[in-house]
Amino acid sequence: MDRGSAFLPCIHLWALARCPLDRIVRWQRHAYETPEDFDAVHGGALDMKLRFDRGTILLTEPLHDVNLVEAPGVLWDPRVSAHRAPASRYPALRSWLREAGVEFEDIAALPRLTPDAWSTVTLRPYQEAALSAWELAQHRGVVALPTGSGKTRLAIAAIHRTGLSALCLVPTRVLLDQWSREITTVYGGAVGRYGDGARQMAPVTVATFESAYRHMARLGDRFDLLIVDEVHHFGSGLRDEALEMMVAHARLGLTATPPREAAVVNRLAELVGPIVFELTVGDLAGGFLASFDAITLHLELSPEERSAYSALHALFTNVHAEFRELAPDASWADWSRHAARSAEGRRALTAWRQMRGLLVFTHAKRRALRSLLERHRSSRTLVFTADNDTAYAIAREHLVMPLTCDIARHERDDALERFRGGQIRTLVSARVLNEGLDVPDADVAVVVGGALGEREHVQRVGRLLRPGEGKRALVYELVTRNTIEVGQARRRRQGLVARSSAQL
Repeated sequence: MDRGSAFLPCIHLWALARCPLDRIVRWQRHAYETPEDFDAVHGGALDMKLRFDRGTILLTEPLHDVNLVEAPGVLWDPRVSAHRAPASRYPALRSWLREAGVEFEDIAALPRLTPDAWSTVTLRPYQEAALSAWELAQHRGVVALPTGSGKTRLAIAAIHRTGLSALCLVPTRVLLDQWSREITTVYGGAVGRYGDGARQMAPVTVATFESAYRHMARLGDRFDLLIVDEVHHFGSGLRDEALEMMVAHARLGLTATPPREAAVVNRLAELVGPIVFELTVGDLAGGFLASFDAITLHLELSPEERSAYSALHALFTNVHAEFRELAPDASWADWSRHAARSAEGRRALTAWRQMRGLLVFTHAKRRALRSLLERHRSSRTLVFTADNDTAYAIAREHLVMPLTCDIARHERDDALERFRGGQIRTLVSARVLNEGLDVPDADVAVVVGGALGEREHVQRVGRLLRPGEGKRALVYELVTRNTIEVGQARRRRQGLVARSSAQL
């Protein structure tokens, strides 16, 4: 294999964009050994050339009369004696070169999709408004819509209208299957897949986050449109390089729960675009989504549970309160790092974990769940827990089907099909049902416990809200009085409030 064709790790991309140039030489093991090696791979013509090189744009050939100091994202790469920029800066770099009057050989143009391969893609009024907002934002931005409101169809309409080759990124293999099936209902051309053992590229391709991250050196210059489902997974550093390694200017992010942290919001705006349209569950419930009633059941701890909880709470609070006095604006991550440095802090963290574990499935929650399952035995019910152990405990006690990451794909698909058909009436899960999974006929949910806050709660409620004639869903949340669950439950429910009401 030529040295120039070897895979360049993703760290190379962001390092070039963020680190001092004197640190670049540390990656010599990834570089071409000599300029001759580089020329053998990239040729020796006299005109400037733009080349996609494993997630970056390489500017080759003589540049003596061109000042690239102000060129967007461009840095000198001493390993190959050439300038380089992140692939995501390609549209801005190309525009800069044209405005500067620089003649260059561009990277290969990608063909547009064939219009004849499409059927009509109809949209609801709010979907149409969201797509228009994205178009007005120059085809860059994040659309925030509730679970069950048709974000996938909105994305397919974006591909149809732009006619651009598109790479759709999804977080799970379940969504890889669902997106592929949904696209083929209106698009007659080939649909590529990356993930779950498949590596097939087509002008419209669906890939899991993990597969895209591993193969973006090949995929990064093959698509003009990037669509990212559950885009809130990006913006905090993890796997962000995958988005930086694409040349696509048109970018659409989809989420039911947009991030609120300023740093993450700013980073997503850089990678995908700003939030251009947003509606919540409260905005659409009763119209385009099923109406629902949210019922909080406040439960008590047993005397033994209360005694254990109080002791753990005191141990945690004494240490945590001292830290908050010193750093009132610190995040939980800051506190965790601080606590890990001392024996006292580590004991406080252990007490916190034990305190949360005690609340996961108390005696009162066990009794309440038994009563609710009996009351709604003729309904299709989803039970959500904080962890897999609790899910399995409930499955054994009530002889219901668990859906966890340990369940094989074929068994999971069979269980969902039987749930839709009514042969199975209850499913219990910790995380698998949170994002994207299509469970259209569920009408009752019991939230026994959670761990991820507002985002998790909105996704879980969304599992019930796909519309049906006369449908009114029920969401029960089991909350233990005088514990940390009270404040957590209050914060979780904010995501269900209509945007107009939340702003009052």
